[in-house]
Amino acid sequence: MRVIGLVLRAGAVVVVLAGLFALLDDGAPAPSTVAAAPTQSTSSAKPARKPPKGTFSFAAVGDVVMGSTPNLPPDGGAHFFDAVKGDLHADVTLGNLEGTLSTVGASKCAAGSSSCFAFHTPPSYARWLKQAGFTVLNLANNHANDFGPAAERQTVAALDRDGLKHAGRPGEIAYMKANGIRIAILGFAPYPWAQSLTNIAAAKRLVRRAAAKADVVIVMMHAGAEGVDHQHVIPGTEYFLGENRGNALAFSHAVIDAGADLVVGSGPHVLRGIEWYRNHLIAYSLGNFAGFKVFGMGGPLSTSAILHVTLRGDGTVQDAHLVPAKLVGEGTPALDPLGAALVLVRRLSQQDFGSAGVTISDTGTIGKA
Repeated sequence: MRVIGLVLRAGAVVVVLAGLFALLDDGAPAPSTVAAAPTQSTSSAKPARKPPKGTFSFAAVGDVVMGSTPNLPPDGGAHFFDAVKGDLHADVTLGNLEGTLSTVGASKCAAGSSSCFAFHTPPSYARWLKQAGFTVLNLANNHANDFGPAAERQTVAALDRDGLKHAGRPGEIAYMKANGIRIAILGFAPYPWAQSLTNIAAAKRLVRRAAAKADVVIVMMHAGAEGVDHQHVIPGTEYFLGENRGNALAFSHAVIDAGADLVVGSGPHVLRGIEWYRNHLIAYSLGNFAGFKVFGMGGPLSTSAILHVTLRGDGTVQDAHLVPAKLVGEGTPALDPLGAALVLVRRLSQQDFGSAGVTISDTGTIGKA
């Protein structure tokens, strides 16, 4: 992740790419359009077995950074999620932990660098994630290794101590159970310390392994270029500052073909559209959710959402809706009564996926065209 827009870092204010924050320009044409994929087929590589009855609730958000030492939220982070935690509670709640829960290791950034960013918060902050409602965190992203392997191990230990599941390291699958339904969570990113996003064949094999043991498989991908110029899903591989950020479209379709039931994305730091593919949902980016003094702010960079999905035991969607949120102040998560995310995601979904794009009502209900 590179910080784009207005960056708050160690008390300094750096203006970068000013003037890019025109929110919800409904009249602007899409820079590219992805052809709509047929949605009639429901076939996948899932093992043939009788699915369990019942449903479970799932919630997901994008990038979460609870500050970076020494720039930490007031009250030691105890009230950081207060404005949104009522909307985070579900049987399974997933977020992308963008950074480390660590006090050890050396920063990847050279001293005094203004273009490199490394994030670490105290290991004790895992309890605030737990109290907010998170049950599983994705560690497949570009900041999981900000302070090296020792800090990554400390992060995992902190999550384990507070009973939080984690996924995203090479070969790692988080298994959970809700209402008698076995659930597998996997994370992918284009970095050596993560399960590879760019090796799609290996990703499919891992999804099949998860599907052999679970009734429902959920994938989180950290994919795509960053910033307000990259709100659209484009065909082909995306690059950002020379770095391969994966082919989000091909990856998402491939893992669903291999047996995944739902794909949620993070990484671009802006919301992207949501697609129906073979009757499964793909939310290509849920944007920034929380980032105390670390993220660019303003317009689409501060527009966020919480995705809620009720899934049946066979992985199909019973219902889904989007809760509009935003980053306020210095990057604290809050709900958005104006519903900017609904307008934005509705437009992007239609522009990028046509009839395969989701519909979103004024109350956030997700449907089909």
